[in-house]
Amino acid sequence: MDANVLAERFETAREHLRSVAYHLIGSVADAEDAVQTAFLKASGADTRGIQNLEGWLTTITVHECMDQLRARKRRAEVPFSDLEPRHASSASWDSDSPEADALLADGVSRALLIVLDRLSPAQRVAFVLHDVFAVPFDDVGQLLNRSPTAAKKLASRARGRIRGRAPLHPRQSREHLRIVEAFLAASRGGDITTLLELLAPDVVRTVDPSLVPRHVATQARGARQVAEETRLFTKRARSGVVVLLDGTPGIGVAPRGRIRAVLRIDIGEDNLIHAIDIIGDHHRLDQITLTLPHSSVTRVTTGPRLVGGRPSGPDTSRRPGPPSAH
Repeated sequence: MDANVLAERFETAREHLRSVAYHLIGSVADAEDAVQTAFLKASGADTRGIQNLEGWLTTITVHECMDQLRARKRRAEVPFSDLEPRHASSASWDSDSPEADALLADGVSRALLIVLDRLSPAQRVAFVLHDVFAVPFDDVGQLLNRSPTAAKKLASRARGRIRGRAPLHPRQSREHLRIVEAFLAASRGGDITTLLELLAPDVVRTVDPSLVPRHVATQARGARQVAEETRLFTKRARSGVVVLLDGTPGIGVAPRGRIRAVLRIDIGEDNLIHAIDIIGDHHRLDQITLTLPHSSVTRVTTGPRLVGGRPSGPDTSRRPGPPSAH
């Protein structure tokens, strides 16, 4: 295929490829890197015999995403501050970037991205490709070097971890969910008046030392102090989203698609917030089960559009080894 023709076809497929990559990685910047790398590999490959070019390009893109996901699992944890944007307009703060908003409108929620971060690379790929993009398990299995049955099991395990169990008290859960959503919205905007309405007078806020500067106390008491303090963290609140923490509504903070902190929020019988525990220690985070507050996941496509050809050439023929199923 002529290089110019390939470039034109790639540009036509770029939006689709970015959407797939963003669902898999959860970061606009990292998704762009994966798409650009896929283009470079496609440009140097032998395209003869490729019948479904978009499917072939998507396969290469998914492989690049899988490499990034595996690298995440291998890398040591980095400080929370290293994931914050250098500039207020930086696209690395994905939750506020126009690119992220456009992709999120495609059917994936910020809550889903946070929960997906807890899955193994194989589970995440199987779930996203099948449940979000409606890719048949035959194709998913081929991409993962697994049987269709094994791919189906990976997606099923992922689905169970994402959706969790039904709440024991649905009405209370819905009310608490509303309160947590209102608290997050007020935190993002520094809305002191609303925060004071939501917080109990004797509310206590605790935070892991690794998440705050040295001059910020790890404990704060009283509605006024806690509300005023939220102004220091409005940027972090922009990457926050309501999720269920061990079945209870709370907030997950995930800059660039990586879960870095959660807020456990204790709501009393008076429907006021009595305690906020901000957890960033990775040992404590690992003990918390994150699930979606809503059970449905919207599909971006209604038919199998992805895997449709095998990459060829020295760079793109590399097939990844079987990822962990857990």
